[in-house]
Amino acid sequence: MHATQQVVEMAADGIGGLVNGISPDWNVFGKIGTKAKIIVGVVMAGAILFLLGSAVVGAVHIRVGNQQHNSMETKKGQTMVASSLLGLFAVASMATLFTIVYGFGI
Repeated sequence: MHATQQVVEMAADGIGGLVNGISPDWNVFGKIGTKAKIIVGVVMAGAILFLLGSAVVGAVHIRVGNQQHNSMETKKGQTMVASSLLGLFAVASMATLFTIVYGFGI
């Protein structure tokens, strides 16, 4: 099937077909219930929002530290931003990491 044909079929399905096409595939964890998937999604969304908020607070520390010529405050902000973005990456790729670890276990 050509790429243009796939795009035409996705457009014909509407937005529902597009969203279903990019939704996560639970792979080996597909047998957990719908409520469990919702709970996992809510917990991951909460963690992502917390980490984004922490990154914003870190950026504020950097800005305040630069304005006051306080290198300790700037360093604290840099550490907060870096750790928040690293945590954000880890949470966002959690499903992939679990699938890889489970695959190695088999």
